[in-house]
Amino acid sequence: MRLVTAALLCLALSAFAQAPQRPRDLQPLPEAPPPPLPVDSPLEPQVTIIKRGQETIEEYRMHGRLYMIKVTPSHGVPYYLLDESGQGKFVRHDDLDNPVKVPMWLLLEF
Repeated sequence: MRLVTAALLCLALSAFAQAPQRPRDLQPLPEAPPPPLPVDSPLEPQVTIIKRGQETIEEYRMHGRLYMIKVTPSHGVPYYLLDESGQGKFVRHDDLDNPVKVPMWLLLEF
């Protein structure tokens, strides 16, 4: 038992006795390239804002297809017109926080 303890103590002391080695061939890192310019992402919608008097209309398009319109009247609360089926028939929604949301993922597009 004493022999094992002495061996462990010698190993621990030898680990502490070693001086940290400094690398000798340090060279500065090259300058980082500038970040890329922002590119219109195909995943982000194109938003067109139209002002008619005091009313504001925001049209949301994805791949050139109009899928949502937000109407902010001069008085009252904004409402949304959504093309839920992709057929060009818009349904009015007073808010977008519907507790029941049906998944509508695009799997294939031709």
